[in-house]
Amino acid sequence: MPDTDTDESLLARARAGDEDAFLSIYTRHRVAMYRFACRLLGDASAAEDVTHDCFLSLFRHPERFDPARGASLRTYLFAAVRNLSLKQFRRVARETLIDEATDEQCAPVAEQPLSRMLEAELSAAVRAAVESLPALQREVLLLFEFENLSLQEIAVVVGAEVNTVKSRLSRARASLRRALAPHLAGNAELIGASEK
Repeated sequence: MPDTDTDESLLARARAGDEDAFLSIYTRHRVAMYRFACRLLGDASAAEDVTHDCFLSLFRHPERFDPARGASLRTYLFAAVRNLSLKQFRRVARETLIDEATDEQCAPVAEQPLSRMLEAELSAAVRAAVESLPALQREVLLLFEFENLSLQEIAVVVGAEVNTVKSRLSRARASLRRALAPHLAGNAELIGASEK
């Protein structure tokens, strides 16, 4: 039977003490929150801690989420993960690294060994290029490209105007294009030569 309850109705029931409602919220949003934390922190263990703390905070203080403010529970949870990740950054006082999160989606494996090698190199280059972005650009890019949040939702999560989010996203994309242009051009030439 599909889960047809809205986040708001589940949270209302949870506020009344329904633990199953909290479990439904957790089940519905845990993977996305973990994936976002993992990409921000670059550490699976730290991401698990942040995700746990996010839902523990919601469990202990459900009144902190106010749907009247116009944000969805999902957006509120992304903002909570972001804030907890920032606290984690300050606590460990280190530069952030973004690592691949397990997405349970596997890209099809190419038939040719050269193609597989080039795909691995490109993946590493993309990861390094994303890691090199300034933190504010990186988080906007991750929320837009990987978590499929709208510009308005991202603005709520990061506490900025929509135009600021657009600007950060545009600069992030431009930086990625510059960083990856030599690699992409080189791979296209190699693949073309190997197919002749």
